[in-house]
This record gives sequence, structure tokens and C-alpha cells, in this order.
Amino acid sequence: MPSPEAEAAASELQDRATLWNVGEIPASDVVSAACDALVAGLDSPGLRVLAACTRAEADYDVHDLLPGALDELGLILYPAAGEAGQEAAARALARRMLAGGLKPWELTFRINQLYGHELPLTARLAELDDEYGFLEFGGDQAVAQIDAEVTVEARRLAAVHPRVPAEPADVPPMHTDRPASSH
Repeated sequence: MPSPEAEAAASELQDRATLWNVGEIPASDVVSAACDALVAGLDSPGLRVLAACTRAEADYDVHDLLPGALDELGLILYPAAGEAGQEAAARALARRMLAGGLKPWELTFRINQLYGHELPLTARLAELDDEYGFLEFGGDQAVAQIDAEVTVEARRLAAVHPRVPAEPADVPPMHTDRPASSH
């Protein structure tokens, strides 16, 4: 059974991969999450290569390296355009808000900009974004009430976490030579 640190690192890696895939964060954030995953005890050949990318290489190499690294860990890189990918991105944004990385209005704004009212899973967040827009001068109490509703929705979305392998895979020692990039 993986440690709580490994579970958290896998969740963060999955979230960052998803957010990168929809254009919300830079590739270097995915590489940072790969490094954090190694430190937390997750390990695979692909994860090692991904974590070894420099910031300059990240923009070019993450696209090719990430799917394999996630697959080795039993994680999924959802297609950005499909409903599963959209839902994964919404869940990742919700977890980011709950961790303090976004304000409630920022979460609703991003969800509304990305998916509008079309994604059933996030329709309530899109409605709450509209409510923020109607406030204009509604005062702090009205904002606090909407913030509380956004937090409830974010908790609902954040309830699903990525899978983490139960047993660490046998991982051969890392070679010092990186394979040549295909770019």
C-alpha cells in the first residue's frame, strides 16, 4: 500500500498533467510534480526521465514523456477535448482552489471560460460565476455566501482521486545518458 505522501504526490502529478493538457499551467510545473513524486517514493523509469527535464526542455519533452510516465504509475492522461478530460480538469481546478491556489471566484471564472454551462458536472459552478457577475456592489456578505457555495461544489468535485499502484514496480537503475529528443 502506498504511503500517504505517495498518494498525495500521485494526485498532484495527475492534476498537474491534466491542467497542463488543457493549457492551464506550464510544462515545467509537470516536471516539478514529477520531482516531488520521486521524493515521495513513487518511481518508474519514465518518471525519472520526466523529472530529469530542465525547464528549457520541459516545453518540448513533456508532451512525449508524460503519457508513458503516467501509464507506468497507473495514472491516466485524459484527452483534453473529451468529457472525461474536461471533468478531470474541473476536478483538478477544484482541488487547486481547496488548497489555496485559486480564489473561489477564480475557480468559477475558469470553469465558465473553459466549459460554460455545457459540462453537467460543473454547471452549478458556471451558474455561481454568473452570480458573481450580477453582484457588482452586493457587498461582502453576498460574496461570502457565493464563496461558501463554490467551496461546497469544489469539495464535491475534488472527491475523486487518481489511482496509485499498490506495489512499487521493479525499477532498473537509471542510466546517466538520456535518450535523444525527437525534436
